[in-house]
Amino acid sequence: MRKIAVIGLLALTATLVGTPSYAGGSHVTKPTLTGWAALPAGTFVAGSEPSGALVTGNLNGFTAPFADQPIQGFSGIVDNGDGTFDVLSDNGYGNQANSGDFLLRVQKLAPSFRTGTVDVLGGITLTDPDTKVPWKLTRADRVLTGADFDPESIVRAADGTYWIGDEFGPYLLHFDRAGRLLDAPVALPGVIAPETAARTGETATARSSKGFEGLALAPDGRHLYALLEGTVTGDPAGSLRLNEFDLRTRSYTGRRWAYQLDNPDFAIGDAITIANGRFLIIERDNGQGATAVTKKIYEATARGSVLDKRLVVDLMNVSNPRKLGGFGTTFTFPFQTIEDVVILDDRTIAVLNDNNFPFSTGRSATAADNNEWITIGLPRSLRPDKRLLP
Repeated sequence: MRKIAVIGLLALTATLVGTPSYAGGSHVTKPTLTGWAALPAGTFVAGSEPSGALVTGNLNGFTAPFADQPIQGFSGIVDNGDGTFDVLSDNGYGNQANSGDFLLRVQKLAPSFRTGTVDVLGGITLTDPDTKVPWKLTRADRVLTGADFDPESIVRAADGTYWIGDEFGPYLLHFDRAGRLLDAPVALPGVIAPETAARTGETATARSSKGFEGLALAPDGRHLYALLEGTVTGDPAGSLRLNEFDLRTRSYTGRRWAYQLDNPDFAIGDAITIANGRFLIIERDNGQGATAVTKKIYEATARGSVLDKRLVVDLMNVSNPRKLGGFGTTFTFPFQTIEDVVILDDRTIAVLNDNNFPFSTGRSATAADNNEWITIGLPRSLRPDKRLLP
């Protein structure tokens, strides 16, 4: 039986920043869970369009097609500074072929750690009304779908516009506050995903779904730093490129750094800026549930042409003395894909999973994962650049 969560505009009972919801400013001796909330897997955009007509396989209790668009796949996050967040949904159901009826969207959400719930306050659908994309889109009305792009990372520039990192190009995509594409997709020279290669006849130099998983904004707002999820053909195994993009010239500067995965089979889930030359990066294995072993967040510091790493949090070993979320005194985050990290203050971060609705089963082998939202208190300050905080 299909589960539907009725959603709409809900009043916030408290703002996130500066409240005990995430123990801001508290001092702990090891990474400690300070907040937990979840958005049920069966949460849909009420009154939207049907979706999932081409989805097959084990749907873990759900039946496709769905009458509405699911709110799922948290792949990037922007802090609005008022207790609400803009959260990016990914391409839909895992690939280009089955996601043509999934509408790309930025959701506006608000976690309530007091109740352990996440309120859905609205959102925007991504479109290309001015024909900035030069090739044929899936829909004639130029509403963007998961067959057109695979958005995996997001930042908001000083002018309020969004920059989104895509995996099908990989491309950088620039949208206004209403979700309208402002510029033609910007390709990364020398890196071609299979989805682009199939359209253009070029030779792919990257694997599918290994494009821009991380996108970080410089403290002064001048540059973006786009991190690939996978290794480019010819690069050392497990080495990922972090590329600098100039927002004034709308071009890559040619500067780049190498991030080395702990294992070539691992992937990154997100990358954000802490300060000039310093980043938080999620690194993960491909396991879930009982097979999840490596789910970590590193601080990466640019030194020459490489990024040095320091472990900040092992997400499989987080202290939980208050037993938040109904879990034990050691909290684990055993999801296949963990794709969102945001700095709340100098000692507190929030982390969200991508539940790959309805496929991921990190909490239960037979039930589709919820989207969980956690906050973690850190034993030492991240020393973030204040310009990056809302």
